[in-house]
Amino acid sequence: MPKLLTVGAAAAESGWSARMLRYLEDNGLVLPRRTPSGYRQYGLPELNRLRSLRELRRRFGVELTELAFARRLRREPELRRAVDAWLATADDSGSWVEWEQRKHERLLAA
Repeated sequence: MPKLLTVGAAAAESGWSARMLRYLEDNGLVLPRRTPSGYRQYGLPELNRLRSLRELRRRFGVELTELAFARRLRREPELRRAVDAWLATADDSGSWVEWEQRKHERLLAA
């Protein structure tokens, strides 16, 4: 069986702080196993995920909050559709003009 590390040992091995490892878990980015009594255990897959996360951030300048939101978009189809629709209207300046016209019409009618 591969060696499993505690949160402190995983922090020392990966270069992330123990507090950051907990943050990553809270946001679903790196999910360690748990013992029956609830202690976190990091194995090779989790350590590799931590290394690849560091590389992703370095290579693309991605913030952890952005990754957490991207993860949420993948898990919540309704949110993804709403964001896609919002972004589509930002790309279509005509839709924005129409929206502004309808807004002014509602204000004048009030």
